[in-house]
Amino acid sequence: MKKEINRPITGGKAVIECLKAHNIKYVFGLIGSATMEIFDALYDEESIRFIDVRDERTGAHMADAFARASGNHGVIIAGQNGPGATNLVTGVAQAKAAFSPLLSIAGAISTDHQGKDAFQDIDQQKIFEPITKKTFSINHTKSIVEDLNKALYLAMQEKWGPVHVNIPRDILAGVESFKSYIIKDTIENKNVDEKDIEKISLLIDSSSKPVIICGAGIKNSNSQNEIISLSKKLNIPIVSSAGHGDVIPSDYELYAGQMGPRGNKIASSLVKNADLILAIGTRLGFNSTFYSYDNISKFAKIVQVDIDPIALGRYFPIEVGINNDAKIFLENFISFMSRKDFKNNSEIWIKKFLKEKAIYYKKRDENADVDSKIIQPSGLFKELRDIMPKNASVTLDAGTLCLQATDQFNFFETRSLFTPLDFGLVGFSFAAGLGVKLAKPDSPVFSLMGDGGFGMTVSELSTAVHHKINTITIIMNNKSWGAEKAYQRDFYDKRYIAVDISNPPFHELADIYGAKGYHITHLKNLKEAVSDALVCNKPAIINVEVDPNELYSFRKDSFTHRSK
Repeated sequence: MKKEINRPITGGKAVIECLKAHNIKYVFGLIGSATMEIFDALYDEESIRFIDVRDERTGAHMADAFARASGNHGVIIAGQNGPGATNLVTGVAQAKAAFSPLLSIAGAISTDHQGKDAFQDIDQQKIFEPITKKTFSINHTKSIVEDLNKALYLAMQEKWGPVHVNIPRDILAGVESFKSYIIKDTIENKNVDEKDIEKISLLIDSSSKPVIICGAGIKNSNSQNEIISLSKKLNIPIVSSAGHGDVIPSDYELYAGQMGPRGNKIASSLVKNADLILAIGTRLGFNSTFYSYDNISKFAKIVQVDIDPIALGRYFPIEVGINNDAKIFLENFISFMSRKDFKNNSEIWIKKFLKEKAIYYKKRDENADVDSKIIQPSGLFKELRDIMPKNASVTLDAGTLCLQATDQFNFFETRSLFTPLDFGLVGFSFAAGLGVKLAKPDSPVFSLMGDGGFGMTVSELSTAVHHKINTITIIMNNKSWGAEKAYQRDFYDKRYIAVDISNPPFHELADIYGAKGYHITHLKNLKEAVSDALVCNKPAIINVEVDPNELYSFRKDSFTHRSK
């Protein structure tokens, strides 16, 4: 074995050996001449499956979603320097907004051509630095293993995030011997100050309207059981931050769903009226709060636990700030609780919440319009709630219809909801669903998006068909850029420009690609289509004609200057 490791190999082979040593099973990418050494090494590597995509951007979405679904690295390779690298930018920026542990690798121009205005020469280091945790440019073949190991560890250290690596073609072609392809990285756990724990316990004792807000930190640290234990012990309801409705199972009695301007009114009301907020593993970020006391109680005392020290008290003043991993904090706090009796001052608060929650979910079903001749979003969402298996995963796009869908589904497994989060990206969902399916092959994957977003990424149908990645994509087809059309309707006197879209029949296009297409013009036909799609053994595209007038302006705060 040692002789095999120490034999001289190319830089490209060293890249693949590093990924293999870190147990990377999937690599997404688009081939290019700058990284031929990497692809040649992949040819013989049976332990890594290469998913060749049609665009580097959508490949990055696949890798991003794969990372979030698996809790491990997602890897994307842009085979060509210059345009291949710049095509990655949107996908990498999306991964940063989602705190996703993405490793993006791009070929780079030969070192002796850099800065000479050569073919496809661009400063890739400067392009990626603002949208990553760190960007590496490797300048020596012998440093490939060390730098890639640093990149892989950094992506998942503390707050997760994307790391980008540029490797010039001559560095990949160079030959070196390596003693090992993995460098162990040790992380010291921080202790939680018991004085802080005692202070938090006193705040809980004096609270009559407490609420727990959970974010991605709970999912990423696999702390679902601990947060439920905390909630049960203290009799405190839980809400999730925006985009993390899957943080704990929807059927947990004290769970209210997603808070904020795009969440539901029950969860949002809890946060607006609380006297104590335990924000655990969340930044209290924009989509959850709009950084406004319109969406969070101005009078609540806030305890915030986050692995990123910058997040503590950044947007709202806090009473106690804990810079630590959510799981470590919860384990310490639960241990402390086991030695202490807590007062239960929240019985009236809880009773009121449970009553309002039951009414809300009952009315959500009762008020869903399932009988209209033109398919309404509320009816579509109800039908999907009834049809989707409990182990299903859902990916969402941005846009008016997907924002309406934000809190319309029930999740029974953690890591089963995937959205663009704060990047608000249109064109994410279909590609993301392919990545989720590879990470969770036994989970049915439903990708919801508008016709505009699907049109951006339709070429990845060939990727889905070629690699037999069988997801179900629901196109909510209103033949428009719905969010912008809503704003022009509500704030610009219906002066419509550039918002109406002409589409091909996507269901027929799916059949041409070798997928399975369905066309739904009446809601009563949806169940049969979904049932067939679940067993058709092909990628499925369900083209649903929805009411083009059912549009909603979510960002009314941005157009107050236009209000009459």
